[in-house]
Amino acid sequence: MSAIVLSIGTTHPWNVAGVGRDIAVGSALGARVFTAVAAVSAQDGSGVVALSAVSTDIFEAQLRVLPWESAGAVRIGALPNAAAVRAAAAFLRERPWLPAVVDPVFAASRGGALADDAAYAAVRDELAVLSSVILTPNVEEAGRLLERPRVERADLADAARRLRERGAAAVLVTGGDLLGDPADALAWAQGVEIFNDSRIAGEMHGTGCTLAMAMACELAAGRTPTDAVRAARTFVRLELARH
Repeated sequence: MSAIVLSIGTTHPWNVAGVGRDIAVGSALGARVFTAVAAVSAQDGSGVVALSAVSTDIFEAQLRVLPWESAGAVRIGALPNAAAVRAAAAFLRERPWLPAVVDPVFAASRGGALADDAAYAAVRDELAVLSSVILTPNVEEAGRLLERPRVERADLADAARRLRERGAAAVLVTGGDLLGDPADALAWAQGVEIFNDSRIAGEMHGTGCTLAMAMACELAAGRTPTDAVRAARTFVRLELARH
């Protein structure tokens, strides 16, 4: 039977990011994906045009009907406000055995906010500290969560370690936005591992969503965090090479 992954986040009309992208990645990796939508966005190649949060009652109702007991992992993307973050965190808190890949998305890569300041604070204080969470911030998001400037290459390992010390099971700080070749740092129970690769010339929207969902699929299949990261990074690089 296919592994089940729960995708919780925001829509993108082009389905190059958000829950639509999660469904595509899950299909490619053989997982069955169930979704709960926290917000509906209007985005194009220039960024976010409009965003509308789903009411808390409807969002919580979606969360309640997800097949939590059959799921192998959860993937959480952009959540628009603190109420949505707290609702998702409450469901995870009740299921500490279930790995949850949390991509702390606060803004679209092409521009425009996907979450308000209260949502950022709730992610930092209530979601990113849960023991079941594998956090996947990029260098900008990691800096914001640590309340300091953007994380640079020399600080990747330290940033991942410091974020994990707040309670998460693992933290992967992604450095695709660094100058030169990309590098990622994973802090987990076995220590810190740095992943280095040459840069691929292709350009693809939604790389963070793709990586996080691929990790969730691998975790749902029983992989360790480091094996899930390796497999997900390979998947993203293959996708990049196709664009």
